[in-house]
Amino acid sequence: MAPTKPTFTTAGQAVISAFEGAITTTFLKHPKKAFAFLVEFNCHHPRLLALADKKPPMHFHPYQTEYMEVLEGRLTVEAEGVQNILTPESGVFAVKPWTNHRLYPPPVTDEIITKFILSGSDTAESYKMDGVFFQNWYGYQDQVVLKGEKIDLLQVMSMFDAGGSYLSLPWYIPFSRTISMAMSIFLGRWVGGLLGYQPFYKEWTNEWDIACEKMSESSFQKRFARS
Repeated sequence: MAPTKPTFTTAGQAVISAFEGAITTTFLKHPKKAFAFLVEFNCHHPRLLALADKKPPMHFHPYQTEYMEVLEGRLTVEAEGVQNILTPESGVFAVKPWTNHRLYPPPVTDEIITKFILSGSDTAESYKMDGVFFQNWYGYQDQVVLKGEKIDLLQVMSMFDAGGSYLSLPWYIPFSRTISMAMSIFLGRWVGGLLGYQPFYKEWTNEWDIACEKMSESSFQKRFARS
């Protein structure tokens, strides 16, 4: 497969609409967090209903704690194989570093809307979850779903690595997290960089200068900062 080529632009938008309006993400400012978003799922939207049996990839973050706080409706957070159904009464749910997890809309009920705050702790690492990462990850997912493209594992690994996130391997593999990180750096950052896979794209990035600073730190990606 070849590196993705954005076919639409979301750069400069404070609110990102994905999957034809099924998911909207509003960027918030938080002085003590690396990122904070207000996310809204339209749970009865045809695009989300079509994806009901397809869960996002299980993954982990070695450097950051991720927080979810449901304001309306319900949200499923699967952590280390345990499904947690969050509601407004659940308060803030924290996913600590190294925890294998994923989040997705709950099974379809009469509730139409799910709203929640998604945020994450900061870290000194350059490659981390932040607005730049999520803008590009949402952009890529939107392109895959709406344009009918196939998921490219190298593209995913490139973006995840740049976002301080790594795909979870089966539990029975010894040192699975270390192996996953090594694979993502080697395949996503090094091999992917040589083959033209960018972790960030100008068409999907509000803070392009920050994205360029990140990519400039890697010998395999710094050429993308000049494009």
